[in-house]
Amino acid sequence: MISAYSAAAVRAAEAPLLAAGRGPELMRTAAHGLARGVAAMLRTRGRGVYGAKVVLLVGPGNNGGDALFAGAWLAARGARTTALLTGGRTHPDALAAFQGEGGRCISLLADAADPARAAADFLAEAGTSYIVVDGLLGTGGRGGLREPAAGIVAKLEQLSAGARPVVVACDLPSGVDATTGEVRGPVLRADLTVTFGAYKTGLVAAPGEQFCGEVSLVDLGLGPHLGEADVLRLESADIAALLPAPDATDQKYTRGVAGIIAGSGQYPGAGLLAAAAASACGPGMVRYLGPAPVAAAIHVRNPEVVCSQDAPPDVRVQAWLAGPGIDGDDRQLGRAREAMESGVPTVLDAAALALVCPDVGGKNALLVLTPHAGELGTLFSRCGIELDRDGIEAAPLAAARKAAQVFGANVLLKGPTTVVAAPDGTAFTQANGTARLATAGSGDTLAGILVALLAMAPSPPDYAAFAALAVALHGELASSTPVREPFNAGMLASRIPDVWGRLAASSPN
Repeated sequence: MISAYSAAAVRAAEAPLLAAGRGPELMRTAAHGLARGVAAMLRTRGRGVYGAKVVLLVGPGNNGGDALFAGAWLAARGARTTALLTGGRTHPDALAAFQGEGGRCISLLADAADPARAAADFLAEAGTSYIVVDGLLGTGGRGGLREPAAGIVAKLEQLSAGARPVVVACDLPSGVDATTGEVRGPVLRADLTVTFGAYKTGLVAAPGEQFCGEVSLVDLGLGPHLGEADVLRLESADIAALLPAPDATDQKYTRGVAGIIAGSGQYPGAGLLAAAAASACGPGMVRYLGPAPVAAAIHVRNPEVVCSQDAPPDVRVQAWLAGPGIDGDDRQLGRAREAMESGVPTVLDAAALALVCPDVGGKNALLVLTPHAGELGTLFSRCGIELDRDGIEAAPLAAARKAAQVFGANVLLKGPTTVVAAPDGTAFTQANGTARLATAGSGDTLAGILVALLAMAPSPPDYAAFAALAVALHGELASSTPVREPFNAGMLASRIPDVWGRLAASSPN
């Protein structure tokens, strides 16, 4: 499992090591990891370090020092290295090491004779280089880049794909907030981010994660000092361990019964997609409550689903899903209200989200809300909270956590990096999927997966972990598909058994 930490937590973990006089050692280790990351990126493009052109964007303090020490390592192995010095000061030992290995410096410091000419010289050099190392801002950066560095980064980011060098970020892309993932542009989008000591929250939270490329961690020995993680992310082994499996003594009722209230005369497909996804996950039974025409269509596609016109109090399930495609259907909305009051885990999606009110006395503790940013903005507006879609998308981790507190429920905020936040502050982020999942009906499939997992989970379930599991499984349905092969949401359920089996096989047990 990936554990990510705030910038303050990482600095606190470094403090005892720095107090012990290990600062130079930590910087050398970080720089060596950064240099090896650059070398690896060169190899993936069929080049070696010797003769490669590498340019460095160097800011003040330790982040710039890491970049310069890495540049010295590369220069010693035959790379042509050029550093643009942008800050009010430059790490003296790192600068001496860089220049001692023949590294060339271009200065934008206050005493530069012609800053505009220096910037133009650097951009010309960068335009013919293989690698740009972004060492401008580190975990302590606030408010984004300032001029003249901001203008240089903006010009580099505007280069066409064919003319753009590979970008390796030092610790995190400059302009990405290490603690929140918020982005204060311009930001030079990285192909690789080499981070030091621990994952920072901003590397696994949107929108910052979308600027990081691949992330590689250099271990600095901070583990014993880090404390509790700010954000968690499931990896393959965690997914395999969480996937439910039936016991030898199980029968269909003890394996978990998932109840679904979805679909209407206007939107029948939502019921079909949710029921198909839930059934494909292998619970003991899927019960569908809804209009007869939708039930008839479900029986054609999934005859194993038990359909009826009952109300939630009339049937027994281990988890409910309510909401997909029930817009305008008063009977379905009534069933959704009854599901919320049933005393079992209940996933509320789409139209059913309108039934949610701020929590009083913990009555929402069994709910999992699954909004996208627009739906969450509407929920906030109903509660008098001024946080619209744009604000939510700018800081989705903070928005999901706020929603979990306001509504006293578990919140699954969908997006390029999906956030799962629990009322106790626990948070997961998952980015297993691709933009190809942004298609009609994809959310209905996710909701079906989630209700099946909750129905099969141990009681009481770890809501946040199983919501993250649903997101991870859903994302893998797209990631396992050839990039150029189109698909639609109706195809997703059929892929669940194969993807589930592949993920389960990765378990060490």
